Amino acid sequence: MEARAREADVVVVGAGIVGCATAYFLARRGMRVVVERGRVPGEQSRKNWGFVRQQGRDPLEMPLMLEANRMWRGLERELGADIEWIQGGNLALAADETRMARFEQWLPVAREFGLPTRLLRAHELNAVVPGLAGGFVGGMHTPGDGHADPEKTTDAFARAALAHGASLRFACAVQRVTTRAGAVDGVVTEHGEIRAPTVVCAAGAWSSRLARTLGLALPQRWVRGTVARTTPVPAVTACAVWGPGVAFRQRRDGSFTIAAGGALDHDVTLDSLRQLRFFLPNFWKNKAMFRFHIGRPLLASLAAALPGSAARRQPLVWDRDLEPPPNPAKVRRSLAELQRLLPALPPLGIASRWAGYIDAAPDLVPVLGEAPQLRGFVFATGFSGHGFAMGPIAGRLVSELIVDGKPSLDISGFRFSRFAEGAIGRPRNVL
Repeated sequence: MEARAREADVVVVGAGIVGCATAYFLARRGMRVVVERGRVPGEQSRKNWGFVRQQGRDPLEMPLMLEANRMWRGLERELGADIEWIQGGNLALAADETRMARFEQWLPVAREFGLPTRLLRAHELNAVVPGLAGGFVGGMHTPGDGHADPEKTTDAFARAALAHGASLRFACAVQRVTTRAGAVDGVVTEHGEIRAPTVVCAAGAWSSRLARTLGLALPQRWVRGTVARTTPVPAVTACAVWGPGVAFRQRRDGSFTIAAGGALDHDVTLDSLRQLRFFLPNFWKNKAMFRFHIGRPLLASLAAALPGSAARRQPLVWDRDLEPPPNPAKVRRSLAELQRLLPALPPLGIASRWAGYIDAAPDLVPVLGEAPQLRGFVFATGFSGHGFAMGPIAGRLVSELIVDGKPSLDISGFRFSRFAEGAIGRPRNVL
């Protein structure tokens, strides 16, 4: 490692959209930044749906998402890159009146924050998605929401960070964070030491593992999300759609990004058992939403815990570039459901399919801010499936916290200490 990279103002652990956005905003403020671990874009940042929605959010997230939406509208110009941003709205479909009632209960949140969300009845849905079938009773529509290409967006942030002087180190995972007198002193990577007074933990699903090396208990659940891309067809709608059986958005080339509805796949690991007390209350209320899988991930995590194992020696290296298998049944169901909802489409094929691990917090809202037990260790993780949409604003707020000592928006509700305080509320996301 070159001498210039042996010291930095900030080391960002994780090169996904949150890490790269943080690096970009820090570098733009003149901070010397190093981002590391794997390749760009990292892990889930190249595997998500690409939705950028404000509707249905937990009220805690709303101020951040309103500002994020404003940022997204100008992001292509700011980053000087085509990220396939389409501000076509977001439509959540309801198959029954029970779901419509949930949407209606969320409308006061929309009104409080000035969001022009409205409920649509069955006869109004075709104005948003022409040719929509499926017998839905209605939906919830926010015209200002949008979608973008995950890989292009994260790559654009990385390139912009580099242009402003950030140093991006790939395949250079942190092995441990060094400390002195209760504060961060730097990191030891697989290619040498970097001295820095601040470390940002933006490692996604691997964040709890990094935190544990410092004695910090960050509860996270790994949720395996399966996504696929279809063959292209003529344009149908610019709106991102979330239905009970399938979520989809049509890309500029005419292909659809699709993900199946139904239960979420959770691959049980040793961490699932370690953190059971944090997740059990909300799981019990929402148990129909999860499907547990016991297999190789559990065996791998048990082997990783053995004394002398490679995972114990290098906790952030041994499973780098993990590629979990997509759920083939979900791909089949989502494609069949898309064809059912849009019967005028020609027969579609699957061009590609993939899966990634979403890091979910017990209350489904992120962890942002400095760990009170360790000065200079800053969390930017736990986005629970919302990391892509919130990436730009999360990166900006973390940079403000580091440079100015205070972010421009209140992030106290996302503090790490809420877990120890027992201040974990029931998730209040509608979608």
